[in-house]
Amino acid sequence: MGRNLQSGDRLRPIDLAREHGLSTQAVRNYEEAGILPAAGRTPHGYRTYTSLHAGALRAFLALVPGHGHQTAASIMRAVNQGAVDEAFHLIDESHAQLLDDRRTLKAVESALRDLESTTAPKLGVGSEAAAMTEPGGTFIGPLADKLGIRPATLRKWERAGLMRPRRDPITGYRVYDEADVRDARLAHQLRRGGYLLERIAPLIAQVRTAGGLEPLEATLRDWHGRLSARGRAMLTGAAELEAYLRERG
Repeated sequence: MGRNLQSGDRLRPIDLAREHGLSTQAVRNYEEAGILPAAGRTPHGYRTYTSLHAGALRAFLALVPGHGHQTAASIMRAVNQGAVDEAFHLIDESHAQLLDDRRTLKAVESALRDLESTTAPKLGVGSEAAAMTEPGGTFIGPLADKLGIRPATLRKWERAGLMRPRRDPITGYRVYDEADVRDARLAHQLRRGGYLLERIAPLIAQVRTAGGLEPLEATLRDWHGRLSARGRAMLTGAAELEAYLRERG
């Protein structure tokens, strides 16, 4: 099904579904979610679509790789409700997030340079981690505040083996030394990059044991690639959305 359909051509759900390898139920679900405009109905109650619906579906599916399913759906709902400025705002937020993720990647690379500038086996911590740690260590609340996360997140990372704070012998509170802060910073930055805990744990373990930073180098190359792919996907999504907006008039 190409773009040469006339605006009055009537299409069935199966016609839209086949172009993208979807089920007809998926097409109906997208309509009910407001991702597609409301369908027309035959006298017998069957849905009918037009090239406008086909364009909406192409735009949505093109937006998903760059913006994610939820944001792509919100963009399409906003457009279909006539709130185009709201759709543009959502797109701007995604671009801002991509830029922030690029900055995060640079921060991770900077953190690794800090690590590489120290000598094994100590594999020192870097100036930022040292600055975040009070003499004798820091507690979970202050560390969480400095990282901009919740204490519960640090506890979850500890359970996943990302860090191993000692316990104060009197209070029983967790005490994070410079190495723990380093590991928390790396975990935080890698999580923001989209990495799952099970992928982060062996990388931090490698750093902790001073076995080398080569695994992280591969991770960073992959991260660069995924950010570039997201950027290109956003361009593709923008082109399809622009085509849909032109067709809507």
